[in-house]
Amino acid sequence: MTNQETHETPAAPSAPHPQRWRLLGLLGAAQLMLIVDVTVVAIALPHIDTELGLSREALTWAVSAYTLAFGGLMLLGGRIADLAGAKRVVLAGLLLFTAASLATGLADSTGMLLGGRIAQGVGAALMSPAALSLVVTLFDGPERHKALGVWSALGGGGAALGLLLGGLLTAGPGWSWVFYINVPIGVVLAVALAVMLPRPVPAAARARLDVLGALLVTASSAVLIYALIGAGDRGWFTLATGGLVLAALVGYGLFALCQRTAKSPLMDLALLVRRPVATGTFLILMATALMIAGFFLGTFYFQHTLEYGALRTGLLFLPVAVATMLGANATGRLLAKVGGRPLAVTGLLVAAAGLTVPALWTHPAAVTAGVAVAGAGTGALFVVASATALGQVAPHEAGVASGIVSTFHEFGASIGAAVVSSVAAASIVGDTLDGFTDGFVVAAVAAAVGAVVAGLLTPPRARAAV
Repeated sequence: MTNQETHETPAAPSAPHPQRWRLLGLLGAAQLMLIVDVTVVAIALPHIDTELGLSREALTWAVSAYTLAFGGLMLLGGRIADLAGAKRVVLAGLLLFTAASLATGLADSTGMLLGGRIAQGVGAALMSPAALSLVVTLFDGPERHKALGVWSALGGGGAALGLLLGGLLTAGPGWSWVFYINVPIGVVLAVALAVMLPRPVPAAARARLDVLGALLVTASSAVLIYALIGAGDRGWFTLATGGLVLAALVGYGLFALCQRTAKSPLMDLALLVRRPVATGTFLILMATALMIAGFFLGTFYFQHTLEYGALRTGLLFLPVAVATMLGANATGRLLAKVGGRPLAVTGLLVAAAGLTVPALWTHPAAVTAGVAVAGAGTGALFVVASATALGQVAPHEAGVASGIVSTFHEFGASIGAAVVSSVAAASIVGDTLDGFTDGFVVAAVAAAVGAVVAGLLTPPRARAAV
């Protein structure tokens, strides 16, 4: 994932840092931890439910609380890196994420679990944009393109690794270890980065913190996610659900007003309404929402209904991970030849077709095959989204545009988990398969509608290299 570049340069700008590739490895490993934590918890959720006795809403928040804090505060994290220096913020975010991982693993109550997940999200929001800014300053010219390519690849790889790692750890030492494993890795990375990263030379220009904007967009998104999660119990067309959605929309309106008047806004709304950037944010939100929806429904179907173990479930998702990466790779090769529009539409139609399979036939083989096909489609969307949003912006706008795309990446995960949790509520807390079927139907319909929107919205030719 990407975010804003900061105004900070290494101590010796005249020559490349001699350990820049090792530093890329360390920063990439830290970023990978953040991405893995989006999906690693999916396999562990049924086991967490058994031990802590969580409600369906709390189980959904175990996914959404992390991605909401991560996405909602990410742009603010980039601003803080401008003020305090990227190296300091990387270390602070990494240490906070590590400590929060320990607290989450030790959780013996709903409050402690969700509090830990929120703290993990805050740490991730600090570390991720600051780490990217360091990558940008450590590399130049063709090397920078290679380094950013490696960085971008961590997204799909991390999501895939999270599924398998979640199964291995939950089936082995237990669900707490999906969080504990971050502790030794985080400590080692923090020590190595503290020693190896160059001392920054702050620039004279400093960004101001738009704290109000960050609070407004995060709070509004939290209200919207709360409305979507609770709709399964309160009803989708009740006064309570409608009132919460309206409150979220009012919050977003206030956020837009705040961005127009703030001296240093978090988000350039003029950039957001440009067709390529708007398309990219829509596609990345759809990709992550559909991906998380498939993971959420699949893991509960395998473990809650079929009573499969965590390891078996993780292995069943391996074809999904492979298909996602193959879809992304094929799209990267075709993008320059055919453009973004046909690939975006095809990716969403493939996802819709894949999600239709388990909607029509709830069988282990059908669920695995269908979600794998859908994974190939969402893998294509990730590539098209980034290329479309970032391919036609000016160099000085690239950081802001990539930050917007990264924010919607996390929001998509929150929304996907919230919606399918509500739709599939009957199956998650009961013994019927109707909820799972309904969840896959809604996801398939959303993908099909998304294909129509993508056909109208996506520019006819994405003149960008991935």
